[in-house]
Amino acid sequence: MNRVSASELTRREFLRRSTAGLGGIALGMGLMPLAQAGSGAKIPIGLELYSLRDQCKTDLPGMLSAVSKIGYQGVEFAGYHGRSAKELRTMLDDNGLVACGTHTPYETVLADKLKETVEFNRVIGNRFLIVPSMTAASKKEWLEKASLFNEIAGKLKPDEMWVGYHAHQHDFTKVEGETPWDIFAANTRPEVILQLDTSNCRDGGADPVAVLKKYPGRTRSIHIKANGGGPEAVIGEDKLDWPEIFAFCESKGKTEWYIVEHETSKDPLDAVKRSFEALKKLGKV
Repeated sequence: MNRVSASELTRREFLRRSTAGLGGIALGMGLMPLAQAGSGAKIPIGLELYSLRDQCKTDLPGMLSAVSKIGYQGVEFAGYHGRSAKELRTMLDDNGLVACGTHTPYETVLADKLKETVEFNRVIGNRFLIVPSMTAASKKEWLEKASLFNEIAGKLKPDEMWVGYHAHQHDFTKVEGETPWDIFAANTRPEVILQLDTSNCRDGGADPVAVLKKYPGRTRSIHIKANGGGPEAVIGEDKLDWPEIFAFCESKGKTEWYIVEHETSKDPLDAVKRSFEALKKLGKV
């Protein structure tokens, strides 16, 4: 059985407490344009707001403004801090930002909640509904989850939305001879996003490059997170093979968003800024 780390439990609790904004949905607002890397175009850079989780709790408008001024084009929500969809959309529009994803709890994509979740994301302009964490005790349970995501993907198609799953460390610990990531990926439709987290993948003992190459066309959204350089290290200051990661995403990955995440800095906003500057130096901005 997979063991869930304390950090995952923290994230799950964070999401449960901060998705209260699902109430009060304003209907009739359209989706934001889908960001897409065309021929010769650079993949846009978004920020996972879990990077600024404590700051967003007390000053979400201020953090969105700061993120926009740094140069990020989009944000991926990890909770809504009691805000309605209409309030979030206004804040995004005011700062010239796009919703490039939401980390929405597993329960919110199930049948009884899916319609509400779709409407919420329609208002904020988001197309990517990413479930941030799941656990299962057996291959059979993972196959059941894969089947469920296939069903959800079909339901979302008329709304031009995508469902996906975000990788955590335990997804690379074998269950009955296979990793949960491989079981899930091999048994889901191509429309189901496999949102790799480069650091979580490495912490699970897997090679992010090898994992990416195994599933071409499935990485429409990826968390780019440093690994192996210490708590303050940003992309390029660590031990991951960034040239190979970027080369895959910009060719066979069909990647539409690079999403920066930095969870371990003593100064989160500074880390977010340094991460963006590192991507500039690497020619990704």
